[in-house]
Amino acid sequence: MDLLTVSHELETLSKERLKKMYIANGAHEPVFGCATGAMKPLSKQIKKNQPLVEELYATGNYDLMYFAGVIADAEAMTEADFDRWMNQAYFYMLSDFVVAVTLSESPIAQSVADKWIASGEELRVSAGYSCYCWLLGRLKDDQFDTEKLLLMLDEVAKGIHAAPERAKASMNNFVYTVGLSYKPLHDRALKIANEIGEVTVLRGKKKPQILDAYASILKEVERGRVGFKRRYVRC
Repeated sequence: MDLLTVSHELETLSKERLKKMYIANGAHEPVFGCATGAMKPLSKQIKKNQPLVEELYATGNYDLMYFAGVIADAEAMTEADFDRWMNQAYFYMLSDFVVAVTLSESPIAQSVADKWIASGEELRVSAGYSCYCWLLGRLKDDQFDTEKLLLMLDEVAKGIHAAPERAKASMNNFVYTVGLSYKPLHDRALKIANEIGEVTVLRGKKKPQILDAYASILKEVERGRVGFKRRYVRC
């Protein structure tokens, strides 16, 4: 299946209301408005096709870039490939839900995410913390360095309120995810979340978003979901 065929298929599946929603969240033309769930039958036909993936991602079309992440062979991608993807990820739905998700299934995930977090660049920081969230929510606890995650929690506590807006959201989600999915640091994450308190994320013309990792973790405790792991992260 080639680029033109995939583009036609996804455009056929698009909905105007979804296009408006994507644009409201930061996407810009070209964008179709295809639901992620509607992509599944097509992804099953194609499976993994890395040359096609790179063609799709290079179009700049939000839906095609998202679909590239769905069918990407993450293990075949290099650090340079992920950096190139990040250079083209112009808003958080690409950085956090396409690039970070794909990276989370790569053997170089943590090293690349660490570099992005250290960069200080808003979307790279956001993608780095988001990648850890996808990792923590899927991999067994023994695949992480507890001391490293503890240091990351402490860094978030120190810097979250002064961080760029999108980075704030992902940093807050990191604290929540550690509290939910990484049992060895559940208590520490809960304590840090309480110390951080509410986090206000400005969203342009939209109403500011108020995040509270402490309250969110407590809800999961009440539901008995501490230790939650998912089987898959990609569509």
